[in-house]
Amino acid sequence: MHDVAIVGAGPSGAWAACLLARRGARVVLVDPSHPREKPCGGGITGRALALVDQVLPQPLPAVAIRRARFLDGSTGRSAAVDLTSHDALVVSGRAAFDGLLLSAAREAGAELASSRAVDVRRAAPGFAIDTADGRTLTAPVIVGADGANSLVRRRLFRPFTRRQLSIATGFFVHGVTSDEILLEFVADPSGYIWSFPRPDHLAVGICAAADAGVTSSALRVITRRWIERSGVARGALLEPYSWPIPSLSGHDLNAPIVAGSGWYLVGDAAGAVDPITREGIFFALQSASFAAHAIAGASENAECQYAERMQAEVISELRRAARLKDAFFRPQFTRLLIEALQRSAPIRGVMADLVAGVQSYRGLKWRLARTLEISYAAKALAALL
Repeated sequence: MHDVAIVGAGPSGAWAACLLARRGARVVLVDPSHPREKPCGGGITGRALALVDQVLPQPLPAVAIRRARFLDGSTGRSAAVDLTSHDALVVSGRAAFDGLLLSAAREAGAELASSRAVDVRRAAPGFAIDTADGRTLTAPVIVGADGANSLVRRRLFRPFTRRQLSIATGFFVHGVTSDEILLEFVADPSGYIWSFPRPDHLAVGICAAADAGVTSSALRVITRRWIERSGVARGALLEPYSWPIPSLSGHDLNAPIVAGSGWYLVGDAAGAVDPITREGIFFALQSASFAAHAIAGASENAECQYAERMQAEVISELRRAARLKDAFFRPQFTRLLIEALQRSAPIRGVMADLVAGVQSYRGLKWRLARTLEISYAAKALAALL
């Protein structure tokens, strides 16, 4: 028997396993497919790297990002933001990054059960996990690190509804890379198309609410046309992908459940994803750290301690983003943003820090007001409020 069973060996599961195993816990990770390439941008901010730099090689195999270019799909205007001062903002192939974390967990003593979890149920002294290869693993504590479609979440709490999910769809564009992020705001579906460079390919995609009535195939058509129109990868090999991402509303984030008696949800399984950018790596690693700390403490109210810390340091930030989300993608705000980025160095600085994860949503509106770009700041605040 193990002390802790973790379903899912992505960043949140592997990091929780590493931290717990280092503290002497007998940990088993249940996952048949990690490390693997994941359909997302793959941007890793300095604050995320700081959480795990003790186990990463130096330098990390990644692309250093020189700038981010924002495009308004309705007007064709664009503005570039210099990111060279944020030398910790990198984009790594997720298979490589996830593999490093998984290797660190195994080196710390965690066991990897390379099979799919097919059922999770309560069983003395805690939980039993049935796997596709016929095994049953038991542990008094279980961590759900198994993504938006989390089996642990479905069995011990409840699944996300379609309203609470987005679908990220696009292509890995092989044989092409860059040092520039491209983000084009689009009105239908409301959001943006991205192109993130990785060491040996681009990750290009679009995200839409799962209940928006737009199919994955229709979204891929939009993405393919954008690739052709933008010229980022003419003639390159396109590998399609599609993946669900939690995208919670402010109401959902008022009182989210992330733990219960003996169980914890981390990363995407906990809904810990920025509702605007859909970035989740930092929150995945942060939630894993919080869960490992609570579990290792072995107090009677460990689950409550975890939930309270998540509320104070993660959920509150996500709730601020959720409140800004609808306004952020309005054409009125998009046009203002592009104009402000073109003309205002202070506002370009704010955006650079936001992209790099240095600027939180907590102080965003007031920092805009302090840029001294009074006309732009006032208009931006009016559009966001």
